[in-house]
Amino acid sequence: MATQTMTESQQIAPKKTQRQYVRFAFYQATPAYRTLDMEGKERAREEFITILEDLADDGFVRIYSTVGTRSDADLLIWHVSGNLDVIHEGAARMNASELGRYLELTHNFLSMTKRSIYVDKHVHEGQEGRRTRIRPANKRYLFVYPFVKSRQWYLLSKEERQRMMDTHIEVGHRYPGVRLNTTYSFGLDDQDFVVAFETDEPADFLDLVMDLRETEGSLYTVRDTPIFTCLSQEPQAAFDAMG
Repeated sequence: MATQTMTESQQIAPKKTQRQYVRFAFYQATPAYRTLDMEGKERAREEFITILEDLADDGFVRIYSTVGTRSDADLLIWHVSGNLDVIHEGAARMNASELGRYLELTHNFLSMTKRSIYVDKHVHEGQEGRRTRIRPANKRYLFVYPFVKSRQWYLLSKEERQRMMDTHIEVGHRYPGVRLNTTYSFGLDDQDFVVAFETDEPADFLDLVMDLRETEGSLYTVRDTPIFTCLSQEPQAAFDAMG
């Protein structure tokens, strides 16, 4: 009887929302990488690409080049998985690879998906803020940065924060070609959030950020740097750009 009751309880229990872990890993090639002969580079690249393909089975992995846009990074690996152990395994395999010997991890941000508490009144393409699973928009450019709000922000009433966020969201809706992926780092990493904007038009993102500077909510921003401008590329092209 006890077993039957437990089974019935499990059947009527609401299904837990599947959330994802998100890692933004920025690497810079060491000078020694550029001295490798072509055969050595190709062997290292092929091994690395195999690792990335394996990791994509659980979630997704995207590659971006930051050559020419950052002085402290050449490559972004955007890795999303439903399992934190897979994130760890992926980082460990990359470190142990041949190419990993020639890559320095210069920035690393860890976060999770979570439904925003501010979006109930708002509808936007892709249901931004409502997603607990990330679905990349396959845009040409990705803009990534960590984001920290002041403690004063969290002491405001929910109604006051919602009022300011309504303005913030309205500004975002002026730029439908810019898609936002917000993930949460509370207790996982040093920042509150990691934001990743996808677009085909960098000028739209620049104008969006300028407009957001004029909103009341920006008064409660503590940090929103470093900012990374990333170009979506196939792995081979991104590796070629490293030298």
